Amino acid sequence: MSDEVLISQRDGLGLITLNRPKAINALNHPMALAILTALREWADDDEVRAVVVTGAGERGLCAGGDIVAIYNDAKDNAAQEESGSHRAADSATGRFWRDEYILNAYIGRYPKPYVVVMDGIVMGGGVGLSGHGSHRIVTERSKVGMPETGIGFIPDVGGTYLLSRTPGEIGAHVALTTARMSAGDAIAAGFADYFVPSDQIPALLEALHTAEPDVAIAKFAQQAPESGLVAQQDWIDACYSADTVEEIVARLQARPEPAANQAATDVLSKSPVALKVTLRSLRNAGAAASLEEALNEEYRVSVASLSSHDLVEGIRAQVVDKDRNPRWQPAALADVPAGQVDAYFAELGDDELNLVAPEGNR
Repeated sequence: MSDEVLISQRDGLGLITLNRPKAINALNHPMALAILTALREWADDDEVRAVVVTGAGERGLCAGGDIVAIYNDAKDNAAQEESGSHRAADSATGRFWRDEYILNAYIGRYPKPYVVVMDGIVMGGGVGLSGHGSHRIVTERSKVGMPETGIGFIPDVGGTYLLSRTPGEIGAHVALTTARMSAGDAIAAGFADYFVPSDQIPALLEALHTAEPDVAIAKFAQQAPESGLVAQQDWIDACYSADTVEEIVARLQARPEPAANQAATDVLSKSPVALKVTLRSLRNAGAAASLEEALNEEYRVSVASLSSHDLVEGIRAQVVDKDRNPRWQPAALADVPAGQVDAYFAELGDDELNLVAPEGNR
């Protein structure tokens, strides 16, 4: 077992600790497989009554997927596409995403309490590990978000399913601006359930060894802080209900609120292609009958992204060279052809994810 994720069993609990603190516990393929294997074993183990997921270190539960590995793979995929020898779904990242999304769906249907401590940074793949669980705990240190459009990518790991089910258009705002949600925001948006101060987390974790999750959490949970996003929902709903990203930006720019004007600036700094694909993904996920259906479409979109210019360029600018100056192609929303957006949703044939929701549980 890799020491990048610590898995053990004690006092009726299945314990999972993401253990890459220097990388804010970024998730990789071996970690995802180890977690999935443990969850499957514990599902049928009468000695395990609940699962508890935490992150090592002080910085956060999980900052997302291993972006540098995805960057290197995406560069290789782009080169292979040019040479004609291309099958992105069979790349290392394509295989990782397949198993990661299977894990996300499994968490969403897990038959036992799944308690996850979303302390500190919880981004991207970290949301996939936490947002579909049954008992999701945030603290005053929590920063929850889906930052994908800032690197030329699109929200995945079931993120479109969660984002499309927030009150009003809060999810669209979070997705298109890459806004970080506070504890109050995360609970209001349906990404978390309970607020526990960070200094009470050790005692809560200890209590879980002797009490059922609902009882243990009730001892430490406090009223959630107010949500800044809910307080701004009037202009958020009015702007993000538009049918196109261009119209959303125009509405934001026309609002009197400085926060709306800043949101327009934030949106315009992101990949134009990723923004348009993201908006369509959110609308489609909103109509999806199940998490599995949303994940199936996310897999198509993610695999298509692996061959895109903007994913490579976005990671280069934000993580590799860190010049924070991505050169998107196309550079403007108006220059993104409809066919380029359509291509992200193309069927994958034999490479489809093909997740199916349990009968009667959609």
